[in-house]
Amino acid sequence: MVDFQQKEKYNFNDLLRIMEILRAPDGCMWDREQDHQSIRRNFIEETYEVCEAIDEQDPEHLKEELGDVLLQVVFHAQMEKEKGVFDIEDVADGVCKKLIYRHPHIFGTVEVGSSEEILRNWDELKRKEKHQKSDTDTLTSVAKSLPGLIRAEKLQKKAAKVGFDWDGPQGALDKVAEELDEGMRGILRSTPNVRWKRPAISSSAALRAWSSRPAHRIRCFPICPWQSWTRSGTKPKRRNSPKTEVPI
Repeated sequence: MVDFQQKEKYNFNDLLRIMEILRAPDGCMWDREQDHQSIRRNFIEETYEVCEAIDEQDPEHLKEELGDVLLQVVFHAQMEKEKGVFDIEDVADGVCKKLIYRHPHIFGTVEVGSSEEILRNWDELKRKEKHQKSDTDTLTSVAKSLPGLIRAEKLQKKAAKVGFDWDGPQGALDKVAEELDEGMRGILRSTPNVRWKRPAISSSAALRAWSSRPAHRIRCFPICPWQSWTRSGTKPKRRNSPKTEVPI
């Protein structure tokens, strides 16, 4: 039996100690076998479960899922501590320095008048911190591991800040119609631009809401909805097409 005092209530230091025990030579075989890549998917899944708890507005569920995400952070940090690269204290040090640097209106002498100005300062400080010398550098810095729609939205948001944008949602909608001739990949490229011009709508959230509809509503969705569209200039026209039941 390991030398560990069980308690009624544990703290963060206890979590660190438990992870050290699990990763020790005489610890848990499974935990010792893991590396960053083997538990990468776990991090993603736990993060989505936090999002689900937020959507449910369930504090108890959120507390549990935040703990699972924290476990992933501690797990990865412990692996690097064993290699002598960094530990959880270095992780905390890095994020503290980042927050202080990017909040000069709190920890410095910069004066701001609105949240929009704070965000502009944040973006500029981030570019300096990341040594991004051009707009291309900023765009290429968007994580490639993000889900496709979320990454597309983030790219469009950054592109809009340097003038690559439509004046309104109609321009983006016209582009969607144009991309119909190029296939669904083009549609998915253009659709987030419509969302960006309507900031209350998230492409991924809209897709998630649609996929949560009752099964009977999905059954009557056309098999090939994009085949029911034709182009007239840049404005789409819809032909009447029978709804076909799709097996699910």
